[in-house]
Amino acid sequence: MQTYIIGITGGSASGKTSFLLELKNTFAAHEVCVVSQDNYYKPLHEQEADGNGMVNYDLPTCIDVDRFLVDIQNLKNGDSITKKEYVFNNPNKVPETIIINPAPIIIVEGLFIYYFEKIAEQLQLKIFVDADEELKWQRRLQRDTAERGIENHIVKYQWDNHVKPAYEAYLLPYRNHSDIIITNNINYNKGLAVMQNHIRQILEGLSS
Repeated sequence: MQTYIIGITGGSASGKTSFLLELKNTFAAHEVCVVSQDNYYKPLHEQEADGNGMVNYDLPTCIDVDRFLVDIQNLKNGDSITKKEYVFNNPNKVPETIIINPAPIIIVEGLFIYYFEKIAEQLQLKIFVDADEELKWQRRLQRDTAERGIENHIVKYQWDNHVKPAYEAYLLPYRNHSDIIITNNINYNKGLAVMQNHIRQILEGLSS
């Protein structure tokens, strides 16, 4: 099976996940599959803590990049992969088993996919979803307090000490080297339409 691999990244709360979900839902499961960096976080006891004892989940070392790379290769080879869902260390949520079946379009998404050279080398198209910094912060605050039950002061601490420094070190340097930058200050509708049409064209080419 011929494959085409697309990378999608963007800063925390840029709207990357929502964009990806809408893009994926445009196509059938046999046309597009998605493999997410979130499901390759190492166990909590292997994570690094900062000087104040707070675990920093915004470092490339948090990710089992070798396993991530192997699974991308397995999908390229036409093999299904099985992963446990990452539940952001929420003790009240039981992780589901995720089975990802191969498809001609493979979307790889995550914060560090351009920073990890061996993964970046696999990508034939690189997309960067972006938004203004203050807007991302407000979205992050709303999401973490409402959906993950994290207290405001912890969200603020993580943003200032983990999220922003990681964005500047491991994402921002790759922004202008991406093939497509999608700005999501209001919505990403135009960028979504462009990508939907582009994937349709790729699928036609792969099947011809």
